[in-house]
Amino acid sequence: MSTQEAIPKTEIQQRITSLRAAIAAQDLTAIIVPSADPHLSEYLPEYWQARLWLSGFTGSVGTLVVTADFAGLWTDSRYWVHAAHQLAGTGITLEKLAPGQPNHIDWLAAHLAEGDSVAVDGNVLSIAEQDRLLDAFDANDITLITERDVLTDIWSDRPALPSAQLYQHDEQFVAQSATSKLAAVRAGMADAGATHHLLSSLDDIAWLTNLRGADVDYNPVFLAHMLIDADKATLFIDNNKVSADIEKALKDSGIMLADYEAVQEALATLTPEDLLLLDPSKVAVGTLSKMADDVGFIEQMAPSTLLKSVKSDSDIDHVREAMRQDGAALSEFFATFEQRLAAGERLSELDVDSMLIEARSQQPHYVSPSFPTIAGFNENGALPHYRATPEKFSYLDVNEGEGGLLLIDSGAQYQNGTTDITRVVGIGKVSSEHKRDFTTVLKAHIALAKAHFPDGIASPLIDAICRAPLWQAQMDYGHGTGHGVGYFLNVHEGPQVIAYSASTPKERAMKVGMISSNEPGLYREGKWGIRIENLVVNMPVASPTETEFGKFLNFETITYCPIDTRLIEPALLTQVEIDWLNDYHSQVYAELKDRVKGTALEWLTERTKAI
Repeated sequence: MSTQEAIPKTEIQQRITSLRAAIAAQDLTAIIVPSADPHLSEYLPEYWQARLWLSGFTGSVGTLVVTADFAGLWTDSRYWVHAAHQLAGTGITLEKLAPGQPNHIDWLAAHLAEGDSVAVDGNVLSIAEQDRLLDAFDANDITLITERDVLTDIWSDRPALPSAQLYQHDEQFVAQSATSKLAAVRAGMADAGATHHLLSSLDDIAWLTNLRGADVDYNPVFLAHMLIDADKATLFIDNNKVSADIEKALKDSGIMLADYEAVQEALATLTPEDLLLLDPSKVAVGTLSKMADDVGFIEQMAPSTLLKSVKSDSDIDHVREAMRQDGAALSEFFATFEQRLAAGERLSELDVDSMLIEARSQQPHYVSPSFPTIAGFNENGALPHYRATPEKFSYLDVNEGEGGLLLIDSGAQYQNGTTDITRVVGIGKVSSEHKRDFTTVLKAHIALAKAHFPDGIASPLIDAICRAPLWQAQMDYGHGTGHGVGYFLNVHEGPQVIAYSASTPKERAMKVGMISSNEPGLYREGKWGIRIENLVVNMPVASPTETEFGKFLNFETITYCPIDTRLIEPALLTQVEIDWLNDYHSQVYAELKDRVKGTALEWLTERTKAI
């Protein structure tokens, strides 16, 4: 069964029963099943989707805990309604992650007794998470066991590991050779005082090698580890994925190949004289299982994470072009979509997804969607990470004289850039409440789009700029305002994150060339959801370039697609906000008018008219 198909509730119950039998047979008290793989990825190959296989919950974030008499799944507010529906009837309790509420570690520490033992597969447990578990468990004399994969005995039809072939990122879009990137990483190692550096995060490895793959849905990455020292760099990967041409290109860049599983043996050769640099949130405990206890480590963000986040001028130019292509595709989509609705055709949320893929796939350098399309109508749009499936979706139906809102969050991977955009459109006759909420979210979006901020400021600190118009109206949203975006890589990329709930270490500093999303929202459970998202790039303020207070940055908006003015209540906007919107639409029209024709051009012309 595909992991995207609904798993029958009775099957979930049987799997939990089998898991309980397995932990009892191994004399364990509890098991933790996280949403993770050995690379601590956001999107997982099916082989590592154990939490989904056991619980049936399809959200990307969640942790399952099972004991002899309890099964609970912890997830955050983005998924509460979604999870409640999928977990109903399975015997698994939804545990809501929220301020003041216990997480799964707190729950285990409170409910287990001295001498109890908890298992979690070390292959999918980060070093940072292990530290948090040990801190909680040691005080209560609870044993943490990371050497066992309890699922092996019960998951008989576990999918195979992916085997897609590697390919080179098209050289016309690559500004820096793998050799020079490797030199920059080694410089970062030297600054940290490290003799060796272990990379397990897949987007860092893809960036560093200028290679791409298809082992993980939506992200053009491949399963691998990398070990770097002053003289050698080794890529640990299934050699069947590597053509002779790519092997030669790697060798020419100073990168040797070894088997994917051999990384543990390589780490076992390190000595007490060595010092290993690694990111504790992106390296799994199991990867280090054979390394000697007396090898020292430096735990900090990998040098490649910051290097990767700061795009070159040529990278940004390529991304701008990818955004123009995406804007043209969206113009074609929306023109066709509105035409079909006007003709009386009954469309569904699933049709939105297929139509978007069809429109984008006609553009040059298209590879795939960059994440599962979120097309949520009315109450479904109030679920920030909703995904329509063949088993559960809505038609875009409204009663005569009534209307609704359709939220569409989608994106694409192009060889010349990664896109991510959210737009909301009205279906039928929208209400004054719809317009009030939409306009308030637009005010928040504009506030951040126009902001100036100090060069190097911790990115979470600028979140309040965006939320201020919503807070003024006593409204808010539960997710972050923005995330970093990769360059033909992961659509969610660090280190920057615009979210006040995030920590603010110096590693989250805003730097020129970083690309982020600007996506405030508003969600009324059971009614509708609104989110307006563009991608923005950090640029120096043009004039003056520096003042007595230092250098300042601002955002250049690089997403080119109209914001639906039919949903705006102009009286709620200031003249400055109206000017921003009109200027934005003027730019969108100028960038796209020569790329579309016919009904798409008519649609673009109409939707970019000044208000």
